[in-house]
Amino acid sequence: MEQHSLYGKTSIITGANSGIGLETATTFAEQGARVVMAVRNIEKGYAARDLIKKDHPHAEVEVMELDLADLDSIRFFAERFQDKFPSLDLLINNAGVMTPPYAKTKDGFELQFGSNHLGHFALTGHLLPLLSATPDSRVVTVSSLAHKGADIFFDNLDGTSGYKAMKFYGQSKLANLMFAQELDERLKQHGQSTMSIACHPGISATNLFKFGGKDAPNFMKGILYKFLQPADMGALPTIFAATSPSLKGGEYIGPDGKGQRKGYPAIDTPHPATSNKAVSLKLWNVSEQLTGVTFNF
Repeated sequence: MEQHSLYGKTSIITGANSGIGLETATTFAEQGARVVMAVRNIEKGYAARDLIKKDHPHAEVEVMELDLADLDSIRFFAERFQDKFPSLDLLINNAGVMTPPYAKTKDGFELQFGSNHLGHFALTGHLLPLLSATPDSRVVTVSSLAHKGADIFFDNLDGTSGYKAMKFYGQSKLANLMFAQELDERLKQHGQSTMSIACHPGISATNLFKFGGKDAPNFMKGILYKFLQPADMGALPTIFAATSPSLKGGEYIGPDGKGQRKGYPAIDTPHPATSNKAVSLKLWNVSEQLTGVTFNF
């Protein structure tokens, strides 16, 4: 897989303490990137960092606290990062919550839309000045196959008029994809070298799928791994999106196998719903209003 060198690049990976985020962080670190693991649970973050350092003792890996369900935490993280680092080559919007019981973020948003989409929208907006000042930087936003057939429930974004966990997960992942595409269009309109690319991991056996965890019977794990791909394969579309010299911005990367569920990274075709410009613009405007974050191109 042809790729740009990561040596000396500075990266942020949200949700880097497990699953696809940890696999991405490990690959970046072993290839010489400076990795900032942006995590909600700082202890789990340190444990994940120690795992990486054990195999790659010279890797530059830092842990910083970030709660994507809290706009104050997002702003504070961005301020601390910009005080500490003069550049940002790669922002990997990876963290996600999947199908929890109905809950709200600190700011009153439905948890999945609030964390998966609005949290990353706000984070990217706060970090845009640093991304813009770093030549050829990239924003990679992780979506999901669940975006297919999903809708944006503008009249019920907070779920108070009814909540179905999987529908709201699909909404958050459609929002991720529409955000990534709209961001790339705006970056190009303003003549910026920063690119925005979306990706999805296929169906990966990460901790989003809590299939009984360690206590699941072995035959069940065997069946799951036959149909799901391991986290290191699930991370390949993210790594490809972050490093491939062939990309121009605005692409959607996923596995190349049957149904895009497994395989090696390739350019995928998103659901036609993602090209609805009126919905995309409304989503952007609503996201700015809800988060109070505007993008200063």
